[in-house]
Amino acid sequence: MQTGEQQPALVVTTFGRRVEIELTSGDRVMARVKGKRLKVVCGDRVSATPIAGEQDYLVEDLLPRENVLSRPDSRGRVEVLAANVTMIVTVAAPAPRPDWFVVDRYLAAAELASARAVLVWNKTDTESRADHADELQTFVDIGYTVIRTSTVSGEGIAELSSVLSGQTAIFAGQSGVGKSSLINRLLGDSNLRTAEISTKSGEGRHTTVNSAMLSLPTGGAVIDSPGVRDFAPAIEAPEQTVAGFREIEAAGQHCRYANCRHLREPGCAVKEAVESGRIAARRYESYKRLLRLTEQFSSRHS
Repeated sequence: MQTGEQQPALVVTTFGRRVEIELTSGDRVMARVKGKRLKVVCGDRVSATPIAGEQDYLVEDLLPRENVLSRPDSRGRVEVLAANVTMIVTVAAPAPRPDWFVVDRYLAAAELASARAVLVWNKTDTESRADHADELQTFVDIGYTVIRTSTVSGEGIAELSSVLSGQTAIFAGQSGVGKSSLINRLLGDSNLRTAEISTKSGEGRHTTVNSAMLSLPTGGAVIDSPGVRDFAPAIEAPEQTVAGFREIEAAGQHCRYANCRHLREPGCAVKEAVESGRIAARRYESYKRLLRLTEQFSSRHS
């Protein structure tokens, strides 16, 4: 199989071992991934070459990643879901009942990836404004951007669109919180859903799209990936967990011991802040839960 000259490209849709890539010209073409060891995800920058006599390209090399969004898979291995994201948008809603510990994990993933974290409180047309107000205020007090949205009333859509401008964002959240509805509303007339992508690629309507990067009319893009519904970040070392909780990391600078894990150590400034109410007790519990998961994950790979 002869190929032409290598050129840089961006992975915009994944179909297992086949992907759709965007060339520097802006054209989108289908490509195969070379070999079995090379694994690419949506958002990856790659080197690809046209295959002689075919319409397909061949992805031959993975270029350096700025960051990844990853989680442990069912076998305890690291599964990369997306790469080179600049923003993680965590979506929660009055229904299904929000799991704030899961929300914390998405926010922690953003912190650990050095990506901007935004929390969207969706379906505001279905709730009293007082519902979950204390929890939402906790995130505001920590310093997170919280945007209230409704695809029915249009509340917050313009603000969210402005925040997303120029970003490569991935939407995360529990199933049923309205991520797809939000993305559809943001895309407007440029809406390009997975069924259309499958038809365009010639893969047929039964092709499973693992993830897709959708260009926003105001600039920037959104990665739509079902893999971020059931999520905990893959953290290599337990001591890195605290970096996912900005208020706990900040308070920890005043602990008696530099290697304080903020559990049972004497002179722990974090525990003092929790007891005084300066750090939310639920956020502290969330930190401890994620730390335990990280310890379990780390022990499997030691």
